[in-house]
Order: sequence, then structure tokens, then C-alpha cells
Amino acid sequence: TSAYSSPAKSLGDPGITPLSPSHIVKDSDADDAVEQLFLVVVAIDFGTTSSGYAYSFTKEPECIHVMRRWEGGDPGVSNQKTPTTILLTPERKFHSFGYAARDFYHDLDPTESKHWLYFEKFKMKLHTTGNLSMETDLTAANGKKVKALEIFAYALQFFKEQALKELSDQGGSDFENTEVRWVITVPAIWKQPAKQFMRQAAYKAGMASPENPEQLIIALEPEAASIYCRKLRLHQMIDLSSRAPVNGYSPSDTIGTGFTQGKEHVRRNRQSRTFMVENVIGEIWSELEEGDRYIVVDSGGGTVDMTVHQIRLPEGHLKELYKATGGPYGSLGVDYEFEKLLCKIFGEDFIEQFKIKRPAAWVDLMIAFESRKRAAAPDRTNPLNITLPFSFIDYYKKFRGHSVEHALRKSNVDFVKWSSQGMLRMSPDAMNALFKPTIDQIIQHLSEVFDKPEVTNVKFLFLVGGFAESPLLQQAVQSAFGSRCRVIIPQDVGLTILKGAVLFGLDPAVIKVRRSPLTYGVGVLNRFVEGKHPQEKLLVKDGTRWCTDVFDKFISADQSVALGETVTRSYTPAKPSQLVIVINIYSSEQDNVSFITEPGVKKCGTLRLDLTGTDASVPNRREIKTLMQFGDTEIKAMAVDVATSKSVKVGIDFLNY
Repeated sequence: TSAYSSPAKSLGDPGITPLSPSHIVKDSDADDAVEQLFLVVVAIDFGTTSSGYAYSFTKEPECIHVMRRWEGGDPGVSNQKTPTTILLTPERKFHSFGYAARDFYHDLDPTESKHWLYFEKFKMKLHTTGNLSMETDLTAANGKKVKALEIFAYALQFFKEQALKELSDQGGSDFENTEVRWVITVPAIWKQPAKQFMRQAAYKAGMASPENPEQLIIALEPEAASIYCRKLRLHQMIDLSSRAPVNGYSPSDTIGTGFTQGKEHVRRNRQSRTFMVENVIGEIWSELEEGDRYIVVDSGGGTVDMTVHQIRLPEGHLKELYKATGGPYGSLGVDYEFEKLLCKIFGEDFIEQFKIKRPAAWVDLMIAFESRKRAAAPDRTNPLNITLPFSFIDYYKKFRGHSVEHALRKSNVDFVKWSSQGMLRMSPDAMNALFKPTIDQIIQHLSEVFDKPEVTNVKFLFLVGGFAESPLLQQAVQSAFGSRCRVIIPQDVGLTILKGAVLFGLDPAVIKVRRSPLTYGVGVLNRFVEGKHPQEKLLVKDGTRWCTDVFDKFISADQSVALGETVTRSYTPAKPSQLVIVINIYSSEQDNVSFITEPGVKKCGTLRLDLTGTDASVPNRREIKTLMQFGDTEIKAMAVDVATSKSVKVGIDFLNY
């Protein structure tokens, strides 16, 4: 027998066999009627480094409100979002989130703080874990482990409560969770299990439930950005290609002042958190014709995501041309390079020890680095100073027996000097060098996307996400691709995804066509054909020769799928008298799959149709219709016994198989 033993043989499962040529049924109008039940849409941008939410009332969809300002912001970092950090008490109960968590943890006495569980930048774990499940752990700063699902649920629950509280305060009466449609954004390049994991965490946080899944939409980050960019007017963007190639922003229009009255038609005072989204297609779109293509590059803290969209007029619906790609090239890569630099100067053994023994001071050091990181620019000439926490200097002396200053002199790292005020002084070149590996990977990846045949003649490249605020990244993208398309950056680039996600929640049908990230099919029996089928797949049942483990394809990876499209296949039980029919659903990243035993094929769902007790006078070839509906980031499957209309439904599940 082959290395992969045959599931069908071992189960003794008589199985099903295809009945009819496949056909596709479009079913997009059926469920439009139930949409308008929610009073408000709240979108949560759950980021690797920072998170936030925004909302809009369904009655006035042109107003998007960004969440209240958070207490305890950082010097040199103005944004509407809060750090994605969470603190649990020594008893593992939720304590605080964001700046509050960070500051509280920081103020704890070191003897005490080692018992508290502090997590930051934990979202990347969902991208990097190959076999993600409900049991996957996250490691706190003190080395203790907690279930990832719990941490994500705590974080989402925190946002849920904050948003409901803000809505209640604003409306003067208590807002119920049932009145809210939630939208959570995830990177498009996440694999299906990670997207499902986010949904499970939201259920655990009480945002929606398996019985009422429509209340929560999982939106893809670059898609959300794309929806928002469509609404923009030219004065709300910075067109890199039309200005002198100075570093992205001239000092007069830094990000912080991007929210001024002239640029956004704000109804209230200058500090307003309400953005008016004009219900028109922005001017930039008036230059776009039917069929025009553009790329959205969403560069965040953890991942960089790219999607290629095409306009379908008249409504300006979007069609995805090339499946979302990208990788872990977010701004975290720059932090990692800084850490490597510290290891080079002070020794890896010291840095490892310091992180464990003084976790709060390490967090402090990274905050100091963060604000300097934001000051890096291509034409900067003066050095950047990074304050070393006192406990770093102190602990280093204890650990090594000589001073930090001595280490810097000895390390022969040219660009980093010690300044008399107790700071690391980095030359602009040294800082730019920390960005280089990450930016190079982004440019390299974009070049590969541009070389794909589906991606010819792209008109615009929208650069969005938190990392897009970096003038170094802006300049690199502009110089690499400025000759091929117009590079455009929305004004409040860090909030683009958040606002787009709100618009998506108000009108989920705006994205009409997606590319399927995987190939899906079911396991069936086919009549055995000598010479065509491998001998080890032969199964003889009641005198009939079957080929087992055949993968009957519903849809291929990278095939276009219209939203809500249903693919139908008909099967019949291989053994007519069979009353319990089990249909197993499989997925693979490969296009061409012949057998469910091939490497990389994973089971992701089971439909179990029990027909016992149904009328015995059914036709001798019973028809079982199997439907898969591809839509939202979720996929639903259903089996129907045509004779009795008995049916069973299942959501595709990537976490529990």
C-alpha cells in the first residue's frame, strides 16, 4: 500500500459517487432581505503593534467616528490607536489593555512584576504558527504560557465594552450588543485557520455567536483599505509622484496635522473624531475607467499585504485580480534589527537576561526606539538619540563589570556612539540600515507581483497602513515603482483600514469577486478504470470495482469566486441501501489534486446526513445534492437528500481537524 493509507478503506465507509455533470448555481439575492437590522457598525482594527475602533450609524453612513482618545499616549507618537498590549493578573484574570496595561506593568516593582502576565505584539503568532488550533499558547513577557484564544477573546471583549460604553454615553441610553454589527480586520495573507480563529475568539468575547454568525464580518485589511481609497478626494491624499521627491511629508504637513479642517470636512471642532465620507466616487476615480487596475499595499506592524483590484462600473464594485500575497515584512522587522544591533554591542547573553530580569525596562527601551524610528527620514542629517533606561545602564554594569560607554567604544559599531547625556546616539545611516532589510523585502515582493501577467498596466498604487507613514518606505516605493504607476498615500494613512472596514460593514456587497485561496473538494469513489487509476486505490464492494480517495474538485485555488456564489454537485451513495451518508470536505493549496491522500490535502469539514426513518420507496439511485457557498471569509457547505428534502449544514472548519 502507499505511504498514505486510504481513509475510505480503513473506515469501511461505503462512500458516495458523483452522479451528474457539475453545474453552478448563482444565488446572490436570496439573503439580501435580512441585512438591515443593525443600528450601528463598529469596526475593530486589531493590529500587531496598535489597535483601534471606529463606528458609523446605519442611518448616517457618511459619518465615520473614530474612537475616543486614549489615556496615556506616548511622546512623539500621535495616533488614534492604542498599543496592542494586554496585562493579566498573577491569577490570570484580565487586568488592562493598551497604554493602561503598559504603564501599570511598568510601574510594578520588579519582584512583583515577574508574576504578572504581560503580552505584546501577539497577533503575529497567528501568522507564524503552522498548526494553529484552539489549544495554541502565547508566551507572556515573564515566560509563562496562556491559551492564545483566551488572550484574543480578552482583547476583543475589551474593545466590545469600550465601544458599547462610548455608544451608550453618546446616545444617553444603554446600547445592546444585538444592535451592533461588528467588523474585525485580518491580514489577507492569513491562512484560513487564523481567520477562523479570530471568529472563534469573537464568539468567546460575546460579539456574535455560531447561531448568529452574520453579526460579525471578518474583513480583509487591504480590501478595507481599498474600499476607503475609492471614496477619497484628491485633497485627502498625498500623491508622491506629483511632488518633488522630498521625504514624503514636508515639515509643514506632518501626519499630526493631517486632520485639519481644510482637508477633512469636519462638522465640529478641530479635534473632531468624525470623518465625513462623501457618498460619491472620489475624484481619483473619475480618472478610472471600467477595467482599470490598482494595487493596495497595506504595510502594518507585523505583515505587509498586497491586493490587486479592478473596477467594475457603474457601481464601482471591486474585483480581485490576483490573490492576496505578502509576508511578515511589517515594521516589527525594524525593531528586530535594532535588537540585533543591541546584541552586537552589548552581547546576546546580556540582552536575553535583561529582557527576562527587567521586562518593564525592556518595554521602555523599545518605546524610546519607536519614537525615534518615526523620526527616520531619507534626507535626515542630524543623529537620533535613544535614551537608555537607568536600569539598563545599571544592570549592564552589574552583569559585565564595566560601563555601557566602554561597551560602545569596544564594539566598533561605527554609527552608534555614546552621548554624555546617557543616550545612544545613532547616525541617520545607522537608523536607515535598520530599515533596509524590511524595506528591501517589501520592494522585492512588490516587484514579483508587478511581474505577474494578471498585474499588467496598473494605474495606481495606494500605500496604506501604519508603516506607510515612514518616509523611508514611501521613498523606496516611489523610486522603485513611480515610473510604472502613480503612488498615492491617503492623508490619515494609519486609519485607512479602520474607516474602510466601517464602510465594508455598512455595505458588505461592495466586493463582488474574490480569488479562492485554496482548492476545495470532497472525497468520493469513482468506478475503477484499469491503467488510469493506481492499483492500491482499488476497492471491490459487492462485485463493483471502485477507485477510492478520489478528490472531486469544487473550486480551484486562485479561481474567481463571486460573493455568495454556490457550487453544486450531485452524488449518490455507492451502496443503494446506505442510510447514513458521510461527505468529507478537503482543502489543498495545490491546484491539481487527484486524491485526498496527497501531501498537503487537509480535511476541513464533514457533512453527516442521516436518512434512517425516511420513506423506503425512494428511487433506487438516491440523489444527494452537495452545495458549497463561497462568500465572506467563511465557507458554508450543505447536503440535501433530493427525494425527502432532508438537509444538513456545516461551516468549513480549519481548527479542529
